[in-house]
Amino acid sequence: MVLILFHQKFKRSLILSLNHFFSKYHRERCYPGLLFKQGKRTMLQINIPASDFSGLLQAKPSTGNDPDSGKNRPEVKGHAEEIKQYVVERAKKDKPWIVGTLTANVNPKDITIIELGRGICLVVIRRGVKLDITDGQHRKRAIHELIESAEGSLISDDDFPITLVLEGDFRQCQTDFKDMAQTRQLDKSLLLSFGEFSGRVGITKELIQRVPMFQDKTEKIKSSPATKQKLIYTTNFIARFVSCVFTNDPNHQLRDYDVYTTSDALVICLNKFFSQCSNTEYIFDTSVEDLTEAEVAAFKDDCILGVSVGLEVLGRLLYYTYSKTDNYFNEEKILQLSQIDWSRENSLWKDNIVRIDPKPKNPDKPYKLSTAANAVNDAVKMVIMQLEWR
Repeated sequence: MVLILFHQKFKRSLILSLNHFFSKYHRERCYPGLLFKQGKRTMLQINIPASDFSGLLQAKPSTGNDPDSGKNRPEVKGHAEEIKQYVVERAKKDKPWIVGTLTANVNPKDITIIELGRGICLVVIRRGVKLDITDGQHRKRAIHELIESAEGSLISDDDFPITLVLEGDFRQCQTDFKDMAQTRQLDKSLLLSFGEFSGRVGITKELIQRVPMFQDKTEKIKSSPATKQKLIYTTNFIARFVSCVFTNDPNHQLRDYDVYTTSDALVICLNKFFSQCSNTEYIFDTSVEDLTEAEVAAFKDDCILGVSVGLEVLGRLLYYTYSKTDNYFNEEKILQLSQIDWSRENSLWKDNIVRIDPKPKNPDKPYKLSTAANAVNDAVKMVIMQLEWR
């Protein structure tokens, strides 16, 4: 009981103190914060409401050929728009979204810190003071543009975390930006593996689970499949293939496609194709435990369906067999495709996706692959011509 009374008394006292400070600085911007040290630097963690975002933060990207004209790199065209569209699409569907913590810097003399103990504090930022972005300039632009747009109400009740470095030296701020930019880019397969189960990501995950040609034979994290681990494909290979099947565009996200009905149709189609194709029948029927490293290596070396460009060709051809209205793949055309020789030696692929290397390192393997868009298109045209599709 004594402890409860003490807690209640302390709580009332804290509220009164906070109200006093907020009233005193009501003409300024005042935020609860956490004060901490890192790398011999003093930093603050604050959260600001969307309504304060535009007026408080500013980016200073360099321009032209002069890195010293700003604290950040020049903006990457289109990146802020991508972030904005991501937030809008998720918010409109009432789905969770996240924008990472921004990092900014400010000269310590331009703010007031009222320490309350154990790192808890109030941070007072005068109205004329701007926080300079150290990391997150594209997020800042995206959020700013969204707040100022007709769709600003989508995020009007949201808050945005900021790590504030108390630093006034311009050159150190540039160094901080460089240091924070040294992060390894995530492989596309990993990003897809952790992607939302919808659109092409959802369909791709269904295929990897339900098509024996892909099951346990797909690299889900790294950018290339290791033959020593008996891996043939990557999640990214299959995702691009899926987009080609339904839109003839390897980058389409298929957001308006139902995952389950669409993947059901494609699973049936692929299981028929791979089981009937002489080039893939053995790999399809054999579990990864029973496959040898040599067999996987031979398949990837000899058959274009064992590499990403071959999958793209197949995907673009399947596009001409699919009826979106009926969610159905033409069985007769699937059978025709399965009867093609998909080996690199087939003259059908010569001078489009398969080229002869005049000076090969291995004379027994004189073929090199072209992944250029025109090469893929030429290969698709050759098949359509041979099969007399109209």
